[in-house]
Amino acid sequence: MLRYTWFIMLSMCLVPAHAEDVTIKPGALALNAHVEKAADWPQRVILMTHGTLAHNKMEIMSSLQSLLKQRGYSSLSINLSYAIDNRASAMYDCSTPLRHKHTDALDEIGAWLGWLKQQGAKDLTLLGHSRGGNQTAWFAAERDDAIMQRVVLIAPATWNADNVAKNYKANNGKELAPLIAKAAAQKPDTLLPHTDLLYCKDTNVSAASFVSYYKPEPRFDTPVLLPKISKPVLVFAGTEDAVVPDVAQKFGPLADGKKVQLKTITGADHFFLDLYIIDAADVIAAFIGGK
Repeated sequence: MLRYTWFIMLSMCLVPAHAEDVTIKPGALALNAHVEKAADWPQRVILMTHGTLAHNKMEIMSSLQSLLKQRGYSSLSINLSYAIDNRASAMYDCSTPLRHKHTDALDEIGAWLGWLKQQGAKDLTLLGHSRGGNQTAWFAAERDDAIMQRVVLIAPATWNADNVAKNYKANNGKELAPLIAKAAAQKPDTLLPHTDLLYCKDTNVSAASFVSYYKPEPRFDTPVLLPKISKPVLVFAGTEDAVVPDVAQKFGPLADGKKVQLKTITGADHFFLDLYIIDAADVIAAFIGGK
């Protein structure tokens, strides 16, 4: 019995873990991610970035990781730090002063890409959802790398300065332009009290953070980035998406079926929950496999 028990324990030690949380510290902040390992690990990996003030284990991310693993694909779902050391996998707590910037994500995607290269990755697919889709496309457009083979954007963020200003006033009762000017005149680290940023209301926000998310910047509009991306791009639109309702409209003219593919899923909302995420996983698997 003792020999049999010892054999089981040894066998468990010899079997590699197929899912694990990973932490790296490329700079002042520790960054976290979750890995799902399929048979192709570490040569072929999907690097996934979540949406606004969310986390790497939210339902769309965890469901995609599980479904893609079933289809034979390894993935790394990263947890954006939002300028918090060792940030937990949870929605952002708006009582915490917001000091992060939209473009911080590019550096963090780059840090994880570097880690994957150290692990032996040779074939990388970048995937992003919502705002993470914009950040993923921005990275692919400006920080191309030899191991990057393709890009997947799920309900990627679009942008229009007038609409942003109208929505900010409707949601917060304040004109946006004077707030941007006020923040831009402050030192970057200055905390602006009673400020509304993204989904957080009446909180403390650094001047640099406010300017980063609201200054007029054409690259917030993900379709603008596509001509600068050298790799094939797959874009998903949901017909019931109330968060980014114009994905199909704005990406349609760019979709040629080769360099840029647009997949519209009827009935899917912004988060592609339930059966819609299964449809998305099938399309992603075919895209990566070249089918």
